[in-house]
Amino acid sequence: MRFRSVRFVAVGFLLASAIFNPGPSWAASTPSPGTGFSDRSITVGAKFRIDPVSGQLAPNLGGTSTSPAAEDPTQYMADTHCRDDGPDTRDPGCDALECPATATGGEEGTPVIWKEAPKAITNPGWTDWIPLSGPTCLYAAEPGNVLEDIAARILTDFQQLPINPGTLQAQPFPHTLKGGPTNFYTTTGEQTFDLTILGQKVHLTATPTNYTYAFGDGTTLGPTPAAGYSIPQTEWLTNQTRTSHNYTNTGNYPATVTTSFTGTYSVNNGPPLPINGNLNITTPPTTIHVWKTEKALVADTCQENPNSWGCPGTNTG
Repeated sequence: MRFRSVRFVAVGFLLASAIFNPGPSWAASTPSPGTGFSDRSITVGAKFRIDPVSGQLAPNLGGTSTSPAAEDPTQYMADTHCRDDGPDTRDPGCDALECPATATGGEEGTPVIWKEAPKAITNPGWTDWIPLSGPTCLYAAEPGNVLEDIAARILTDFQQLPINPGTLQAQPFPHTLKGGPTNFYTTTGEQTFDLTILGQKVHLTATPTNYTYAFGDGTTLGPTPAAGYSIPQTEWLTNQTRTSHNYTNTGNYPATVTTSFTGTYSVNNGPPLPINGNLNITTPPTTIHVWKTEKALVADTCQENPNSWGCPGTNTG
């Protein structure tokens, strides 16, 4: 007497399926009372936030061209006199620092020290300004003007960067089952770029912050901060992750993910300043083949009869 067994098989059906806000502002500063100088130091206004976990100052990367980031509580200055230990003391590193022209026939740079002070102090005195870095070079005959010009164009430059959007991954892939959770995740990450803008060395950082998944069947997820993650094969079709999707119909679906990047930029090793705008990049479509399952009673196993119904390579239509 032979026992019948139940065999499940996935059956595939191939169906046709188808701002600009210039950000931080730069302006020439007026001399602070008590410093004894009438100089060309440059103050910088930027937008930062206080990290609620670490308590440290961090760029606010959540702003858009229509929803600006929070106001930064700190003001900055590029001290062209390189004063360090006192208003009359020049940092010896500035005297040793050479700032050769970055282009043939160009102007030499000016040694500066970047400093910060609380914005709550209207007219910071010498003791209120705290050095952020050692001496560095700043290029421009009129530093305030060139930094203001960079701030006005930085969003456009940021949106033209060759940022890699990564790829959209799916589990299972390329075939999944109707009604079962299909896990999606993306592989992109933070990227850095070094450019020359108006003769200045500019370091930009692009950071992925939000993701919008389009599953190809008319449904979307996001924007969400969840990039998703890979799960073991044993959990495919059973583990419902934050970025999973259940297809309700069979067919072929072009799935994509759009990543929203925010950025910061630093001019000649100055403080990192947030770019008040986003860059959205969509991955090429990843085709997901959604199948359904059927079951039937069979009299033998695939080992006993490789041509039996539901065995690999057998036409079950």
